[in-house]
Amino acid sequence: MQASSTAEVAFHFNVPDRVDYTARLLRKAWGQGARCQVLAADEELAQIDDSLWLRFPGEFLAHSVDADPEAVRRRSPLHLGRLASAGVSVRIILDGGDPGELLHGVRRVIEVVGADEADRERARHRWRAYRQLGIEPQRHDLSGK
Repeated sequence: MQASSTAEVAFHFNVPDRVDYTARLLRKAWGQGARCQVLAADEELAQIDDSLWLRFPGEFLAHSVDADPEAVRRRSPLHLGRLASAGVSVRIILDGGDPGELLHGVRRVIEVVGADEADRERARHRWRAYRQLGIEPQRHDLSGK
């Protein structure tokens, strides 16, 4: 599958707390009016869901999860899970599927990579897959931050 030439892919490496970092990315995207989808393991999705309720005092980030009715998912600017509706412009990946499919219909993909070696190895594989699709990913190393 050939990727859209306008799609951008960025890898954020050495993220010390993937859940917290993803919640902050979602807050930023929400503030800019972007529609986002997060793909992660069920446990991390549940933690991100909790974080969006608790992380930002006095500020609710409207979001949906796969268990919500389709009408709720359609209206939600942020979706945690695989069933996002059309109109998603940013996909945040902690654990996701085929890179070619992840690019479909979005302007930007952000891969959040922790510091553990297994996560880094999966990221290397995915980096190569994006390059095979003709996309040169951007690299953001958080180890110095």
